Amino acid sequence: MAERELTLLVEGRVELRGRIPRGSNAAFLVHVSCGDDSVYAVYKPEAGERPLFDFEPGLYRRERAAYLLSEHLGWGIVPPTVIREDAPAGVGSLQWFVECDSREHYFTLYADSPETHRRLLQIALFDCVANNTDRKSGHVLRGHDGRVWGIDHGLCFSAGFKLRTVIWDFAGDPIPGTLLEGIAPLADTVPRDVAELLDDAEVTALQRRVRRLLHDGVLPVDRTGRRYPWPLV
Repeated sequence: MAERELTLLVEGRVELRGRIPRGSNAAFLVHVSCGDDSVYAVYKPEAGERPLFDFEPGLYRRERAAYLLSEHLGWGIVPPTVIREDAPAGVGSLQWFVECDSREHYFTLYADSPETHRRLLQIALFDCVANNTDRKSGHVLRGHDGRVWGIDHGLCFSAGFKLRTVIWDFAGDPIPGTLLEGIAPLADTVPRDVAELLDDAEVTALQRRVRRLLHDGVLPVDRTGRRYPWPLV
């Protein structure tokens, strides 16, 4: 499935269908087609990014880096994401649109669907590795096929520790051994295609975070009570 979607995202014709409301930065629903095949995608152009004091322009690169990191780990958390230079508003990321029930999000999944807890813990660990600054509840989706995804990773990979997330229900819990084994190679080497989208300090910080997680063996605890994004959903 991902191979088909990636091919469409890379090669397909991109047509704007409308702006996605409520985001801090411009995001658009687009229709991507190639011949008789098509998908919907979320397009985030650099031209629509709001200037930030703590992140350089080009948040779309971090969207792509998060997808690549998830794929290298074999976790499949982030929907297929590519960078397109020729999109309607200029260079930006295209991410496959996950069709889902918008009434479901992290808080409802944690409360009502205990079968998703292992996946949610995995997303929590991914956010620690990627240093996600903006894991809102609405950034966790369950597709119509039941698969749980994480979206919106433009504010990740800062060299400074900036973790802000709503996923604190697993704080202090042991990290399953299979997940520790999965992240262990990152302590020594960050995959080249991920590293090329970040700067040297961010790559080094990612390795440092992984070493800390391997050493502690548990998910971090927020002792400040302030490491939450806003709004929460």
